[in-house]
Amino acid sequence: MNRKYTQHGKHRQNGATLVTALVMLVVLTLMVISAIKSSTVNLRIAGNMQIQEEAIAAAQQTTEQMLSFNFTALPAAQNVTTTIGSTAYPVAVPTPVCKGSRPLLNSEPNLPQTCLSSGSLQNTGIIFSSGVASGGTSWCYAQQWEVQTNATDPNTGATTIMHQGVSLNVPAGTGC
Repeated sequence: MNRKYTQHGKHRQNGATLVTALVMLVVLTLMVISAIKSSTVNLRIAGNMQIQEEAIAAAQQTTEQMLSFNFTALPAAQNVTTTIGSTAYPVAVPTPVCKGSRPLLNSEPNLPQTCLSSGSLQNTGIIFSSGVASGGTSWCYAQQWEVQTNATDPNTGATTIMHQGVSLNVPAGTGC
């Protein structure tokens, strides 16, 4: 009789092991699925950040192109295509906005010599032996401008808007 009882106990134990193994397999499968979903989300986040950084680079490059020529003479809106890597970004540049203008004095530090003037002679570039330029208003204005660029990713349609403040010395009489 002991023998039958022992065999019956072994048989029950084999079934419990199978159920435990199946539960562990299900738990392991759920953990793998969760890890795959997590890595997919992280991959999307990294891809979106790369797209955002490229759009910012396109906007910055376009702003630098705008500032490399005298945009203050005839400020106008522009549409530019800027290539970053292998992607061509359409970038819209609304008309730059002048935020303020003030005349510069001859006595201001770091004033370019082309801006110096005097009451009797204009644009002389003369600086007195004391190191101070002749008094009065120079031939330059200090202007503050705002340049905005709107770069759009052609694949996703996401738009990056960048505002850049610019301070320039311009010839006197340049409109604001």
